[in-house]
Parts: sequence; C-alpha cells; structure tokens
Amino acid sequence: MTQIPLLKVVIIGDGNVGKTSLVRRYYEGKFEQSRIMTIGVDFQTRQVDLPEGPVKLSIWDMAGQDRFQTIRETFYRGSLAAALVYDLTVPQSLINLAQWVREVNRLVPGIRFVVVGNKSDLFTPGSENWGPELARRLNSAYVQTSAASGEGVPALFEALGLAAWQAVHRKHD
Repeated sequence: MTQIPLLKVVIIGDGNVGKTSLVRRYYEGKFEQSRIMTIGVDFQTRQVDLPEGPVKLSIWDMAGQDRFQTIRETFYRGSLAAALVYDLTVPQSLINLAQWVREVNRLVPGIRFVVVGNKSDLFTPGSENWGPELARRLNSAYVQTSAASGEGVPALFEALGLAAWQAVHRKHD
C-alpha cells in the first residue's frame, strides 16, 4: 500500500479576512458567524484528492495581527504552499498581501501561492477586484470563496494541494 504524502501549507493574510472560517468550513463543513481571533497558529490535517492522486494537507492557519509576526515565522518553515487570503469587501486587505508575500518568501524562498478572495457572499459584483491580477503576477491560482456559503472552499484546498504537490515535484525534477 502506498503511503499518502503529507504536505505542509499555510493560510495567511490580515486579521478578520476569514482564514479560520475557511479552514473550519472545509474541515467541519460549518460556518460560525462570530469567531474568536486566532492566537498564534492553529492546524488541521485533511486529505485532498488531486488528479495526481491523494495527498494529506497539514493546514496551518496563521494569526493575521502584526503582534504575532515572530510566532508565525517559526511555523512557516517546511511550508510548500501558502493561501494568500484577503477580504473582497476590504481593498486594503488585498494591498497588504504584498507584505505577506515578502514575509513568507524571506523564510521560505520559492514557496507557491494561491490568491484567495474571500467573502464573495458580501462582495458587490462589478466592484474592482485586483486579486486575479496579483495571482497572474505571482504565477499562481486565484480562487474566490465564501466561508459562509461554502462557495469555492473545496476549490481553494484543491488548488493549495496542487500548488504544494507541484512544489515537491519541482524540487525533485
């Protein structure tokens, strides 16, 4: 029997963009309207079925507040991919992703990214959304999600699993 590979991924972005809600929606299948902020880091493990075969994701949910930066840095090591999550209704959270990219790249050069526009259930269609452009610049996937409705959440973790899988196979090619 072949062992399923375990791939470490991180979920990063500003506080209150819905990182924990996305992980909980994926892991538990539910959404809680009010959440307590993540202190430091939390993690879950879940299998994702990719066209290349099943993988287990070790999903590390990082606190978004500045005061947790030194704690986060400890947990970036060994990560293969990062979900850059922003709130579609808060343009500044997208702008701030540049700092998140610098922070994680400093510790894990060459990490793969997935850009995630969250809270699509609250987003007004036709509003400016530069997330797909950022994804293009980072040569990464873009996924729009709603932790509240579940829209796009499986696609997010499939894209993250694929990015991590590609990172492993790029290193061994």
